[in-house]
Amino acid sequence: MTDEQWQVVAALLPVSGAKGRPRVDDRRVVNGMLYKAKTGIAWRDLPERYGPWKTVYNRFWRWSRNGTLTVLVGRVRVIAEAVAELDREVSVDSSIVRAHQHAAGARRGRVIHTGGGRVLPRGGRRAR
Repeated sequence: MTDEQWQVVAALLPVSGAKGRPRVDDRRVVNGMLYKAKTGIAWRDLPERYGPWKTVYNRFWRWSRNGTLTVLVGRVRVIAEAVAELDREVSVDSSIVRAHQHAAGARRGRVIHTGGGRVLPRGGRRAR
């Protein structure tokens, strides 16, 4: 994140609490969250330059639960649209899309489920 971008984002972040030990640098933590979102790596594999992975994860979890991230993203989006710096390009890589295990072409049983209370065998006749 550039210095200009950080100045905009820093003004939108919640104020650090007065009690307890001082909070880890917000810029480092936010950059860690962005790196995680960009690369899709596991939290534990976060590079050390972003601080302890657990700190970045805890802040992400806390901010997502209390709505801070939603508000932050919404405000940044409005600012980016105002200065025409928002790219709306979406790309999906099909190599990472997975089907559910039940969609993997398993053999079908001999029973047909009709959706109701009755179960019909393959021939379509009622079981006696």
